[in-house]
Amino acid sequence: MTLNHSQPALNAYAPYSYRDDPAVPDFDDSRGLFIFDHHCVLCTGGVGFIMKHDKRRAIAFTSAQEGLGAALSAHYKIDWDERFLFLHKGRATLKIDGYFAVARAMGGLWHIPTVFRIIPRFILDRVYDVVARNRYKWFGQTQEACAVLSEDQRARLI
Repeated sequence: MTLNHSQPALNAYAPYSYRDDPAVPDFDDSRGLFIFDHHCVLCTGGVGFIMKHDKRRAIAFTSAQEGLGAALSAHYKIDWDERFLFLHKGRATLKIDGYFAVARAMGGLWHIPTVFRIIPRFILDRVYDVVARNRYKWFGQTQEACAVLSEDQRARLI
């Protein structure tokens, strides 16, 4: 994870710490919030996949490059070149832990992928890092925000 090392590590933040940050707009945090790179085809495709399979609508979505997402990325000192952020119950998660948290938030059979937690985190994070560094090269990028999302899916963005 790329953080400004003069700032606290992500796990050093108290749950719901963003509520005390005047730069972060108020938002409904009763659901999980998936903050993603809207120029990344892989990222927006992943958002579309989660939206399609999140029948309970347990997860909300916002772009890292605008408004709420930009404020949260500044709050957590995140470099969006290689990460996404998932907030759930006030706690922030990144990398592979973030995807496991998404699976848990979706519930049902989506808990099954968490079995991969038996693989050491440093291995899973390495795989994540390789994909993250190469995502534009392998999957492409778009200048049109959320171009791969349907109109209905775009309406679900905060």
